[in-house]
Amino acid sequence: MQVILLERVAKLGQMGDVVDVKPGYARNFLLPQGKALSASDANIASFEAQKAQLEARNLETKKEAEALAEKLDGQQFIVIRSASDAGALYGSVTPRDAADAATEAGFTVDKKQVVLLAPIKELGLHTVGVRLHPEVEVAIKMNVARSEEEAELQASGKSIQELAAEEEAAAEFEIAELFDDIGSAASDDDDLAAEVSPAEEDEAKA
Repeated sequence: MQVILLERVAKLGQMGDVVDVKPGYARNFLLPQGKALSASDANIASFEAQKAQLEARNLETKKEAEALAEKLDGQQFIVIRSASDAGALYGSVTPRDAADAATEAGFTVDKKQVVLLAPIKELGLHTVGVRLHPEVEVAIKMNVARSEEEAELQASGKSIQELAAEEEAAAEFEIAELFDDIGSAASDDDDLAAEVSPAEEDEAKA
């Protein structure tokens, strides 16, 4: 099926290009979202008549997107989720979650603008794309953690595996200290027993 693009579409073409696409892709995505028109003679003529207006509108929205991109690019957003000790989420983080986190932080982001190839299913820092305009895309980071404290540690560069290893090492150290204290107490008892004089032993036996 041939369509005429009303805006740039990644891996397809620029505004004004007439391209061949699968009918399902056109009906389910390009046409309902206003990204293209079926390439009939009437639609092509209509596009040519409105081309200057469409290009001006595209330029205006692109400038707005670039202004937002400067502020949004590289931002990090925290998402709190329950997860196993190994870091696997009980559920997942979706484009809607990413958009909500950015919006709560004061950025206007729609879930349709979030480029996420697969839902996030593990704790940690995840890079996510945000397409603010057909020609403007930025990258943000989703800091997925079980608590604000854990998120801070992850933001400092520590992975969930490193945090778990540190907690395990700390627990082992505490156990070792406990056994050292018990051993030290037993040693003190032996020293006390050794300090008892023979006379005191005889007196005790009597």
